[in-house]
Amino acid sequence: MKNLQNLLDYLTQELNLIYDLSEANSIAWLLVEHELGWNRTQISLRKQEPISPEIWQKFTPYLQRLQNHEPLQYITGYAHFYDLELRVTPDVLIPRPETEELVQLTIQENKSLPDLQILDVGTGSGCIAIALSKNLPQATVYGLDVSEPALAVARGNAEQYQLPIHWLQHDIFTSPLPLPPQSLHVLVSNPPYVLESEKNLMRRNVLDFEPPLALFVPDTDALIYYQRIAEVAQQLLLPAGKLYFEINEKYATALETLLQEYHFQNIRTHTDLFGKDRFVSAAYPDTK
Repeated sequence: MKNLQNLLDYLTQELNLIYDLSEANSIAWLLVEHELGWNRTQISLRKQEPISPEIWQKFTPYLQRLQNHEPLQYITGYAHFYDLELRVTPDVLIPRPETEELVQLTIQENKSLPDLQILDVGTGSGCIAIALSKNLPQATVYGLDVSEPALAVARGNAEQYQLPIHWLQHDIFTSPLPLPPQSLHVLVSNPPYVLESEKNLMRRNVLDFEPPLALFVPDTDALIYYQRIAEVAQQLLLPAGKLYFEINEKYATALETLLQEYHFQNIRTHTDLFGKDRFVSAAYPDTK
């Protein structure tokens, strides 16, 4: 009878048809973790255990979906983000590792402030709002999205961790806004920023499965969300309130200029772990 090592080798070999070897091996391990309910240490210690044909066959539909380029996170229904396990569906973008850095920056710069009021614009799965709420227990956190199906996912994720986040279904381009003026200390957003012309550079597992509304902006108006959110921030932030964005690396300078035009101060571009311009932070003037 074949053993667990044979299964891992088989899954890796099949997935290597569409993924590079390292990624194929990583996905194989994650599939085994998901289906068998074993952690990595248990898998390592049990590689010689026999795997019945019935168990082996359970991986066939997984392989078929993966070989059709469906993301692993939509297949398992979960994604890991900032020490959280979050439910994801095709209604929401799969959380990215670089967005964890946006969360870390926001936490680091605001953890000592009491009674924070925070808004996450374009919350999707709720990953940013939930991570901030969990790690800034003194904060009241709001998550806003235009998509009600996305908010349903976010609500479920917050309930799993018993976090009292306020969810707002609203189109950011529509007035009036669902929060009172000058009520926020922090506004954070990872808005759509992939250019339409960049679609040909993207993999099928993104293009064919993730929600385009959460990804793409027209080349002719690449900063459309940033401009609108800057306008909203002018209305909602308290004096000295802070604004945090995840960005397309091509537009760091243009976004800095835009924020200057909207009278923001202390505008800074931050690089991600790969050295790319990935985040911009700014502060609204303190009128005191």
